[in-house]
Amino acid sequence: MLHGKYKNKLISTALLLGSLPVMANVTNGGFEQWSGNTPDAWTTIDGGISLSRSTSTVKSGSSSAAVNVTTGSQSNTDLLQQVTVEAGKTYNFSADVYHTEGKIKARLYVDGYQGYSNQAQTNQWQTVSHSYTASSDKTISVGLRFYDVSGFDGSETVYVDNFLPNADGSASTSCTDNSLTLTLNTDNYGSETSWAVNNNQGSAIANGSGYASNTQYDEQICLTDGTYALVISDSYGDGMCCSTGSGSYALKQGSTTLASGASFSNTDSTAFTLGGGSGDGGGTNPTPTGYYVTAQGLSGYTLKTELYNIIKDHNAQGYSAIWNFYDSSARDQYFENDNSILDMYSEKPNGSDSYNYTAVSDQCGNYSGEGGCYNREHSFPKSWFGGTIEPMNSDVHHIYATDGYVNSKRSNFPFGEVASASFTSTNGSKLGSAASSLNYSGTVFEPIDEFKGDFARAYFYMATRYENVIGTWQTKTTSSNAVLNGSSNKVFESWVVAMLLNWHNSDPVSQMELDRNQAAFEFQGNRNPYIDHPEFVEMIW
Repeated sequence: MLHGKYKNKLISTALLLGSLPVMANVTNGGFEQWSGNTPDAWTTIDGGISLSRSTSTVKSGSSSAAVNVTTGSQSNTDLLQQVTVEAGKTYNFSADVYHTEGKIKARLYVDGYQGYSNQAQTNQWQTVSHSYTASSDKTISVGLRFYDVSGFDGSETVYVDNFLPNADGSASTSCTDNSLTLTLNTDNYGSETSWAVNNNQGSAIANGSGYASNTQYDEQICLTDGTYALVISDSYGDGMCCSTGSGSYALKQGSTTLASGASFSNTDSTAFTLGGGSGDGGGTNPTPTGYYVTAQGLSGYTLKTELYNIIKDHNAQGYSAIWNFYDSSARDQYFENDNSILDMYSEKPNGSDSYNYTAVSDQCGNYSGEGGCYNREHSFPKSWFGGTIEPMNSDVHHIYATDGYVNSKRSNFPFGEVASASFTSTNGSKLGSAASSLNYSGTVFEPIDEFKGDFARAYFYMATRYENVIGTWQTKTTSSNAVLNGSSNKVFESWVVAMLLNWHNSDPVSQMELDRNQAAFEFQGNRNPYIDHPEFVEMIW
């Protein structure tokens, strides 16, 4: 989450004085002067955006520009003005941006396209910036361009304020969070070097490229508390040292070195944490620093395979150890908060449960009907992978404490959405014929809405953790044949993917899931990536 990034390029000792930042003439950078709905000195290129003055969402001064983006094809939706620059002078341009829905991103324009805002950082101000050195005396275009991303509904407002440096007398803002300096000493091929600081979602929130050879650069980066990764890249694949010159890099916060290096091939990646929390996973259970660092920048099935590599070597504790896991980590601290066993097949989120289970003493055992005891439910049925085979049979990421009788009713039928129920549990979980909208005809089991996302993310976990073998499970049973497609990448039939995506989006990650994921990590040594990073689901499927 980028608060601001401000560059101060040191071209060489001889050019140091000529490279210091100077004032440009951005007119009305604070958006204080307006003529109707047009901010003085600013122009728009086409009808893809409309402007109005805002006095409610303001970074500084008394007003900002409310930019309403109304087209899904942003070929020319620019907010621009012309600025005169002098040859050899360096100008630190920046603008404060405030996203509302997060389906539009802003890109800084300074004599060409520069860095993007982080559209996922909504309802707060962030700064996008670029340090520009003029190659000649000229007039350049400066401003912002707006782009839609997935989920854009045809209209979204982005607020802009404090475009710096401006003729109102303001210079570049200072960093009020974590101020870092990335020192780059380029080798004989400086143009091959680039870098990025990625947030915990794998998005680049600060970056640089286009460097001269055998030159020192000091890049100033401002970041809020959180977990990040610095990725240094060499396009040729021979690093920054030593056969091609004496290049190196170092990222520092004050006197503390967070990352450094010189000799590598294509990329060199280092995770680091700022402040007290990791910012990676949310809630009270942060993901260990660097756990997903090798997955950053990836997408599609390449990302899925890398997640497999991250989580594949967990320490199976055995089937009997699951009872201990439930005793310590399957208590109801979220609904009745009565410390009973939390059973997703009987839990009533908005009312009193029909029955409660005491940990250990009420574990199955025999049952004659619902409410008899709780046992170990393989949400991904064990018959689908061949029975009591490890590590699948004891992997707590997909095995939940549930009522024994309801568990037996579910059997190994696929999860689905029921049109006509033959059985309904006390909390509304149903077994019956599939709804026609599911594009599947057969018997399915439908958990209540409160837990559909939990089960969906457990299935995405299984598809990833067992990527190396799951392609052979399709023909194990009739039900597994209905759900699995025999591949190791997509894994599921199209109707299943569509349903799981819907469940995942409709029922976001809860604190209960975050806590259980942490407990599973402590129990068997791996995590469910789709709880830590729900966005991975859409990035893969």
